[in-house]
Amino acid sequence: MKKYQQEIDDWVQGYEEPYWPALSIFARIVEEVGEVGRLLNHMYGSKPKKVSEAEQELGQEIADVMFSLICLANKHNIDLDIEMDKVIEKSRNRDKDRFDKKQK
Repeated sequence: MKKYQQEIDDWVQGYEEPYWPALSIFARIVEEVGEVGRLLNHMYGSKPKKVSEAEQELGQEIADVMFSLICLANKHNIDLDIEMDKVIEKSRNRDKDRFDKKQK
C-alpha cells in the first residue's frame, strides 16, 4: 500500500489543494462504492444494464474505491500497511473458529 500511497501523494501535491476536505472525499468514496453496487446488480442482480450505459469493469470500479480510500488515508497521515496488518490480524483471531474450514 505504501507504494500506492506515495504515488498518489506525489501526484496530488502538484495541486493547490492536494486533497479535498474529508467529507468530500467520503462522498466520493460513497459514489464509487455505489458504482460497484450498480455493476454487481447488473452482473448478478435483478436490474439489467441499460443499452445506453457505458461498459464497466469490476476491477476498475474497485480500484476507484481504493484510490479514494487512499486519498482519505493520506489526508490523515495514515499508514495503510500498518492498518491493514492490524485488521488482518484482528480478523484472523476473531474469525479463526467462526467459519467452516476446508477438509484436508
